[in-house]
Amino acid sequence: MGEDGSGPARNGRDRDPGAMFTPAGRGYRPIADYALLGNAQSAALVAGDGGIDWLCLPDFASGAVLWRLLDAGSGGFLATHPASAVIGMRRRYRDDSLVLETTLTTGDGDLRITDAMPVAEGDPTPALDGVWGGRARRRLVRWLEAVDHPLDLTFEARLGFDFGAATFRIEPRSGGGALVDDGERWLAVVWPGPLRLDEYGTLRGALTVRPGRPVACAVAYEGSEVAARALFDLSLDHWRGQIEATDFAWREWAKNCRIGGPYRATMRRSALTLKALTYEPTGALVAAPTTSLPETIGGVRNWDYRYCWLRDATFTLYALLLVGDRTAARAFWRWIERTCAGDAGAPERLQIMYGIHGGRELPERELDHLDGYRGSRPVRVGNGAWDQRQLDVYGELLDAFWFYVRVGGEDGQAIVGDPGVWGLMVGVADHIGAVWRRKDQGLWEMRGEPQHHVYSKVMCWVGLNRAVRLAERFEPDRDTSYWSNERDAIREEVLRRGYSPRAGAFTMHYETDELDAAALRMPLVGFLPADDPRMRSTIERIQETLSADGLILRYRDQDAVDGLPPGEGAFAICTFWLVDCLTALGRLDEAKGLFERMLGYASDLGLFAEEIDPATGAALGNYPQAFTHLALIDAGVDLTAALERRRAVAGATDERAGQVRLVAGRLDDPPA
Repeated sequence: MGEDGSGPARNGRDRDPGAMFTPAGRGYRPIADYALLGNAQSAALVAGDGGIDWLCLPDFASGAVLWRLLDAGSGGFLATHPASAVIGMRRRYRDDSLVLETTLTTGDGDLRITDAMPVAEGDPTPALDGVWGGRARRRLVRWLEAVDHPLDLTFEARLGFDFGAATFRIEPRSGGGALVDDGERWLAVVWPGPLRLDEYGTLRGALTVRPGRPVACAVAYEGSEVAARALFDLSLDHWRGQIEATDFAWREWAKNCRIGGPYRATMRRSALTLKALTYEPTGALVAAPTTSLPETIGGVRNWDYRYCWLRDATFTLYALLLVGDRTAARAFWRWIERTCAGDAGAPERLQIMYGIHGGRELPERELDHLDGYRGSRPVRVGNGAWDQRQLDVYGELLDAFWFYVRVGGEDGQAIVGDPGVWGLMVGVADHIGAVWRRKDQGLWEMRGEPQHHVYSKVMCWVGLNRAVRLAERFEPDRDTSYWSNERDAIREEVLRRGYSPRAGAFTMHYETDELDAAALRMPLVGFLPADDPRMRSTIERIQETLSADGLILRYRDQDAVDGLPPGEGAFAICTFWLVDCLTALGRLDEAKGLFERMLGYASDLGLFAEEIDPATGAALGNYPQAFTHLALIDAGVDLTAALERRRAVAGATDERAGQVRLVAGRLDDPPA
């Protein structure tokens, strides 16, 4: 059966979003049933039945105040629903916005719910352009309207701090709403009617909403009791203004997205999702807004993704730059400068990931009081990979810097002249030369023994290649012979030890024939062209060996090569990498078919998790996942350009057309 109980689904388009609503009961929802609300500071997840099952305040990395996503029985949630049975649901994002509209149909009429996480207190124009809206972002606002007939509504909420582990008190207010606090933090639960607290710690209430007389609901975080209590005095117009200002801000940001072609709507939704995963106060970017959504139901591969991986962040910046957002890139490099201050002289201190505020130590612990999504335990906060050695990160950082300098206009030119950032890049390049011969945990953060991972070596080559080119362009007097010599040595070793004639492919690491989908990145970063016989063979072998119903696995995990019990879905980013490789080979019809098939695995709102269950089409892993959305944009931009090129070049073969890249991407730099 599919995850939602509706039977097998070979493709996401086979899943009717209305069928996700199960009026008979309320347990765990399919991961793809959730809509994202975000404000570039935190995020919430709203189920198809209107229940809000995930919310971290005041920011992404905070302990959740609503967490039913990870414990359907006792987790925190907020629900406002008709008292009569719901017989249908439809929902949508407002165009180019993260304002969500959900309509619940009953035999008595329709209830329209509009949800938003505000991005601005006043003028919303700069709200998503590097100007932090402060306390206005520490809240979620819900607007409820009876569409045609009066409706009786039921209010239910269970809230707390730190996934319910903290001690707190709940105070229902006689004038409506409630206050939740632990003496240092306050949550204002704004509701126009009285609430009572039942014996299970759930706030309950009821009222009637009439056509033309909407009501507002909000959850807001404050650092003082006075500020929290002041929220109960705000007018209905204030709350509506917060929603409309937020809608305006998102639409204004989306206007600047340079996206064309037949997939522009899908790519724009992915761009909006990536923007929502930026932490604007510092410039960091999170990999996903959730923790511990499992890579296989009932498994132990449940990780906390609410941190800034340098690799994920640089990939995200590449995608955002492709659609025209330079603000996020500028903010990220300033964050790098602040977070890694002093590391130019000691780049070995550079970590693979940081907290969104720049924190270095992210110890991993388990929350034993939570059942986990569908019984998938443990639930983890923190991430034990923070102190791993992953050599590819150095190359990813220099690659992203090179791309920003090339396409960032005056911003990109100016940042090379910044002694802090450029000094760090020089230190990173020197460090690559010193460490590239070492073993590491690799791109996939293996928790087993370190190995000589081929992809890590390739990205070390990329880092030195980009450093040489940066110096040639902006500091021609610098002696780059050390970088050049080490770059060439890496290339020679990878070609000699990283390719297995027996496997017919570049492998996961030296001395093995195991394949790794990360090898699909090799032509995308310019190490070898896609039509090199070794690269072409690698692409074909990955298609044959790592395919699960046409979707690409990271690697075969049956032998616990990553130090963990086997069991995970197909990684969506890997399939999008394959699309890009097929595009580069000129196999455009095949690339187009696979890309469009992948779009079918999105939720009804265009959102993707980290992985896909090949057997059912269900979403797996943390959600929504930056990796997947950025890869969709990359592949979509390149495929669109290649298809347009094929149409424009009269008489050209698919092979010739597909190998000509029109975008300012990585493939237009031939290997050194």
